[in-house]
Amino acid sequence: MFDVPAPTLPTTSGELFPVRRIFCIGKNYADHVAEMGGDPKATEPVFFTKPADAACSAASIPFPLATEDLHYEGELVVALKAGGVELDPAACAQLIYGYACGCDLTRRDLQAVAKERKAPWDLAKALDNGAMIGPIEQREGVVLDKGPVQLSVNGELRQDGDLAQMVWSIPAMIAKLSHYFELKAGDLVFTGTPSGVGALQRGDSVEVAIADLPPLTFGLTA
Repeated sequence: MFDVPAPTLPTTSGELFPVRRIFCIGKNYADHVAEMGGDPKATEPVFFTKPADAACSAASIPFPLATEDLHYEGELVVALKAGGVELDPAACAQLIYGYACGCDLTRRDLQAVAKERKAPWDLAKALDNGAMIGPIEQREGVVLDKGPVQLSVNGELRQDGDLAQMVWSIPAMIAKLSHYFELKAGDLVFTGTPSGVGALQRGDSVEVAIADLPPLTFGLTA
């Protein structure tokens, strides 16, 4: 009855990666936890999701609806080729298809209201085009654990961290997720953001550069 295409993302090999689900981890860089007023010694990750069609690789997107405080969060994105449930971290490297540079866009004003009301973050995180993702580079079975994580706005460096600062390693966070969800091929995992998050304005240009992956660049139209 309806012909609705499934979301896909480009890869550096020219293939399309079908997106099944988008998982995100919060509080995975202690310095970012501190700048958001949280306890940097917290031992448990915070997980949330975005709809699959929030994944976007467009060169420009409209400024999101219903916010006057849109924030960028530069993040490494892990693309999975397989999954499972209740996995051991030692087995999780074999699930990895590859990696991409990503930007978790957040309606921070709506998130603040949700936190105050102890309500879900859906309105803040599940926005249209809220998961900006660069080309996925195939690196099967490889665990990235070091390398710069940088985000620039209009050429000005705003975030400058390192993957080595992550509280939860990639295998550890995948294993933890698998105790809540059955992971499958096509799943994406946003791995958290370092300190330096801030607001975006209409007309801004964003670049995310992580390790030696293809950078993500996009603009915000009025």
